[in-house]
Amino acid sequence: MSDVPLETSISTAVRAPEDAALLAVPFAADLDPPVGLPVPAAELLASYQAKGEAGEIVEVPVARGEAVGRILLYGIGDGSADALRRAGAAVARRGRGREEIAVVPPPGASAGSVAAFTEGALLAAYAFRIGETVLSSRPVASILLVTGDSGDSGGTDGAAGSAETAGTAAAAVEAGIARGRAVAGAVALARDLANTPASVKTPAWLAERAAEQGVAVRVWDERELRAGGFGGILAVGQGSVSPPRLIQLSYEPEGEAAGHVVLVGKGITYDTGGLSLKPTEGMKFMKTDMAGGAVVIAVLGALAALGARVRVTGLIAAAENSFSGAAQRPGDVITQYGGRTVEVLNTDAEGRLVMADALAYADAELDPDVMVDIATLTGAIGIALGKGLGALFASDDGLAAELAGAGEASGERLWRMPLIDDYVPALESSVADLANIEAGSAYGAGSITAALFLREFTGKRPWAHLDIAGVGRSTVDEGLSAKGATGFGVRLLLEWLSGR
Repeated sequence: MSDVPLETSISTAVRAPEDAALLAVPFAADLDPPVGLPVPAAELLASYQAKGEAGEIVEVPVARGEAVGRILLYGIGDGSADALRRAGAAVARRGRGREEIAVVPPPGASAGSVAAFTEGALLAAYAFRIGETVLSSRPVASILLVTGDSGDSGGTDGAAGSAETAGTAAAAVEAGIARGRAVAGAVALARDLANTPASVKTPAWLAERAAEQGVAVRVWDERELRAGGFGGILAVGQGSVSPPRLIQLSYEPEGEAAGHVVLVGKGITYDTGGLSLKPTEGMKFMKTDMAGGAVVIAVLGALAALGARVRVTGLIAAAENSFSGAAQRPGDVITQYGGRTVEVLNTDAEGRLVMADALAYADAELDPDVMVDIATLTGAIGIALGKGLGALFASDDGLAAELAGAGEASGERLWRMPLIDDYVPALESSVADLANIEAGSAYGAGSITAALFLREFTGKRPWAHLDIAGVGRSTVDEGLSAKGATGFGVRLLLEWLSGR
């Protein structure tokens, strides 16, 4: 994997916790080790009416010699991975503008709990800004998970046993930090790619960033796309001065692979809507319309660090959907990879056109066991599910259950949507094999018909479609999210792939 694009570092330190100027300690009535609170912890928590909910923080001033320090008592809720992510996020946000915050790890400090806490802290510390940043809003530079004084083993059998136990615990903490940092770093990369302005982020630029991820890469330029019959990608990109690309990334595990998965990501580096022009408000955030492609790039780059045992091929169909005298027109008929013809009734339904090429290519040439695509595909899904749930469409119940479970475990929840065969006639065209949108209004259900369109190109293989248009962008800076791209999908796909 390339360098993790995180401004905040996280590591362990052997230190007496009470030495820290800013110290975060999990809620407990009998804090161990003692941290210099002015009154007993139980009375303090009762005075603040603290409940210990995940993300809740009570700040207490304490004497640090002649200076004044701060202790942050942070709640961990039920201690679940999701609760620990929120706790980590809250702690990191309270450290903004500081050089360092020391943290006593959550009780138990297993690798899983530390990984979740680390994820939350690093994702909340994420920032993307071009230009100067006000000091007070800068992410905390360093988070130290403190383990207390090292002490002296003394050479006794009991001390040796204690040292061995301490060593095991320290190893678990280090393993948890490593996993949390790998996952958070991948999310940060996906956010960076999606947040980069389209004045920089052309399809060729995206291909260059993909090539930096430490896995095998192949890129089709416009001439190779034309020779290969990728009519959807070419049609969408033909109106732009920045030619389209198809990017293929290949991860091969050491030893025998546990199957072959293809991930397909929508890589529209900017979406004006084409000649079916979007209104200004709808166009403002379209630099993030390649968020699905960014997720695929980030996931492929992180698989080795997580020891994934499955072979994974990533395909990113990259184009800029612009308007000009060369742009495709409503009513044009294009030929997708593999020969299916599509009548383009709306040039703003372009994501499905580029992804259809990639899916058809994967089915015909890559022979995957499973295909999963991810895209900011339809505005309708945001209306249906809001900003807290990603949409899951799947042709296979077992695959749907695996992805939904990975979503729950990773904190990126999915809601399964139906593939209603009664709606397939919405894709009928009078002049081509398919239409890219419904010609009338008999069926509606734009997210479902978009998924049904993509299914046409999957060759009846086990396939799932993740529509992240509602969850791929955030308008608030809170919790694990920052304003802009969320990187939604990275955590759940890494959870799924590393567990296969």
